[in-house]
Amino acid sequence: MTVIGIDDTDSRERGMCTTYLAARVAARIREEGGAVDRQMLVRLNPAIEHKTRGNAALAVHTDLSPDRALAIAREAVEALAATDDPRTNPGVVVAPDEAVPESVMGFSRRAVRERLTLDEARQLIETREYRHAGWKESRGLIGALAAVGSWAAFDEWTYEYIAYREAHRRGTPREVDHESVFAAADRGYPAAWDTVDHGEDSSVCVPHAPGPILYGIRGDDPDVVRAVADRIESEPVERTGIFVTNQGTDAHLREGSMGELRDGRSYRVSGTVSTQPETKRGGHVFFDLENGDAALACAAFEPTKRFRERVRALRVGDRLTVCGEVSDSTLKLEKFAVRDLVETELTVPLCPDCGRSMESAGRDQGYRCRDCGTGEPGKVERTIERDLELGWYEVPPCARRHIAKPLVRGGFDAPTHPER
Repeated sequence: MTVIGIDDTDSRERGMCTTYLAARVAARIREEGGAVDRQMLVRLNPAIEHKTRGNAALAVHTDLSPDRALAIAREAVEALAATDDPRTNPGVVVAPDEAVPESVMGFSRRAVRERLTLDEARQLIETREYRHAGWKESRGLIGALAAVGSWAAFDEWTYEYIAYREAHRRGTPREVDHESVFAAADRGYPAAWDTVDHGEDSSVCVPHAPGPILYGIRGDDPDVVRAVADRIESEPVERTGIFVTNQGTDAHLREGSMGELRDGRSYRVSGTVSTQPETKRGGHVFFDLENGDAALACAAFEPTKRFRERVRALRVGDRLTVCGEVSDSTLKLEKFAVRDLVETELTVPLCPDCGRSMESAGRDQGYRCRDCGTGEPGKVERTIERDLELGWYEVPPCARRHIAKPLVRGGFDAPTHPER
């Protein structure tokens, strides 16, 4: 089975989408009588600064010969890629067998969690004698090689059904019936997730950026995502495709130790809240987490919307596990688990006779009621009412990264409080 890897053909400003190019490659293969075993959409490290949009690389598994597969991919890139965008630097890699070696599997795993170099990709491509092609700076060879090895490198996959617009409609407002999207989403939930955001009344599956995608339905089962799509009322569709993907899997996260975290990577790390959450200019919420002598700044930025209320409800002393990308030594929160809540606080005692707050009787002399003369040796413990419970909290669907795992998918180590 020949594997075609493709990356970096889209543009933030000019549209295009590498998934569409891969769908066109798959269609061309079928026109020539070839078989397409699967189409893969692989989200790579979301922290990479060179990414065009969602940092997705694509792979098409086919029975065509490597030479013919490369020729078809080259034709598609030259016809469709947004190479006039200075940030777009396409690459294609073709492997003669999907049983890739450990070196390529390792490259694929690292591409989801680290920053890799073009030189490293070229060297591995040449060592394996893979057929390949690049345009301009050819940075897409990194993602293309990662896509080639992804099927063997990972074992957790979800699905996305993507509907594409007719060519003459691209660049115009998308015509997708809002109510039909919500009705379809409710019928498909929870096997299909992040289709809508009820809290924001938003059709998350419909993109806003220019490009050929009309909508994309994500979920755990290919039949379910197809069924959800079938219930959506919209403008005519040019073509559709179902992709096997690592979206919604948390494949980008690695276990981290406080004080050893590096920018440009995403972590799961535990600690204790050491500063009261503070809302700063722009609506962003910050607090510090500490573990031993090490501390980490954590942030819930304005686009995470109602998730910030969960963060504001934290108190100094709460124990958490936090997940997210580290940038400028700050962890951008994607989700967090409350492991232990502070449920009491020390407060000035109340007079048992009149109910007023006592006043300090002097240094190390406790507290005394000015009117009644009653006293207490020190502050007393009071139960706090908390708006949080133990378990996992997450950003809403409108703010979720493609690769981040929604709580509704399950498999977490504590109770979950899913957003939808």
